[in-house]
Amino acid sequence: MKKGLFICIEGIDASGKTTQAKLLVKNLNEKGYEAIYTSEPTHGFFGQILRRKILYGNERVPAVIEALLFALDRLEHVEKEIEPALKEGKIVVSDRYVYSSIAYQGAAGLDLTWIEEINRWAIKPDLAIYLDVPAEVVIKRLKEKRSVMETLENQRKVREIYLKLVREGRLLLVDGNRSVEEIEKEILQKVLKLLETSL
Repeated sequence: MKKGLFICIEGIDASGKTTQAKLLVKNLNEKGYEAIYTSEPTHGFFGQILRRKILYGNERVPAVIEALLFALDRLEHVEKEIEPALKEGKIVVSDRYVYSSIAYQGAAGLDLTWIEEINRWAIKPDLAIYLDVPAEVVIKRLKEKRSVMETLENQRKVREIYLKLVREGRLLLVDGNRSVEEIEKEILQKVLKLLETSL
């Protein structure tokens, strides 16, 4: 059985990552690969808590609680969705992954090393893409604030940490301030190139 491939797409809010993750899955399936879309927070037990109680509450809870809940949700995500699909030889495309915790909870003041420690069991993606869009642009895209994370100041801080991860070679930067079609084409090309050497 072929080894699966794990790809994650990251970005600040309204950067277009969900659109691109779903387009990538669609394009890969059309080319004959078996690809699936997944996302964080998940729809599992801890993911539901994050969606209902944490992200869309009136006030932001302590960042430590956020980080721990995301780590628990990610553990469930890896064990129940990602690893089983990879064992079946599928391509898993995740809309957000561990880098979101580093960026968002790091922007809230938590030590990045500690965030990485509580996520150290999280399997490393074969490809981690970061869609870069200026914070000012995404705030304009957000017609109304939906989550406690969606402030200009916070998005700027989050973007800085993402760019730090790019400089460290952990994320591959793709310019997200272009047309959907241009971004879609570039991501697909990068993934197909990786597939040539991986599967």
